[in-house]
Amino acid sequence: MPAARIRLVVGLGNPGSRYERTRHNVGFRAVDRWVDGAGASWEASPVGEGEAARLVLEDGEAVWAAKPHTFMNLSGDMVQPLAHYYRIASEEILVVSDDMELPLGKLRIRPKGSAGGQNGLRSILERLGTQQIPRLRLGVGPRPEGMDAAAFVLSRFGKGDAGSVERMIERASEAIAAVCRDGVERSMNSFNGSEPA
Repeated sequence: MPAARIRLVVGLGNPGSRYERTRHNVGFRAVDRWVDGAGASWEASPVGEGEAARLVLEDGEAVWAAKPHTFMNLSGDMVQPLAHYYRIASEEILVVSDDMELPLGKLRIRPKGSAGGQNGLRSILERLGTQQIPRLRLGVGPRPEGMDAAAFVLSRFGKGDAGSVERMIERASEAIAAVCRDGVERSMNSFNGSEPA
């Protein structure tokens, strides 16, 4: 049985300029880069609180992108009704999020699994009732010893990290395109092994 094709790409983050450049918002930024590069534009989502964009791939297939505006911990409250509205199965969704357990710049694509401490992903898994949801994680770590996890992910990157962050966002955009084009398994081979620049 062939692997499910991705039909919805969800970037995770918190809405508003206050959070725009925080570690928690790299999922938003990566999906923004992918949508902009495809010449698509964001509009209000037809259901749920957030934005959606429709992209047409080179082979003519349509893929939706979404950014929940529910704040991170309630991301599933937008994703579940949107997936239902477009009749998109859980395994056809790619969630793009930060991961403080990965070093800055590292990407990791997985076909399924637990939330691993990422509250937005946890909300989506809970609302959809399954862990069979592909995800692309963007490394924003390491977290300094003794620093609260919430405070860390809501902090901004240091000035010296700007180049690494920019390269990671660009590579994540390429990874999203690859997953939509080639599938999760092939894209894992292409992107998971490379170390941060």
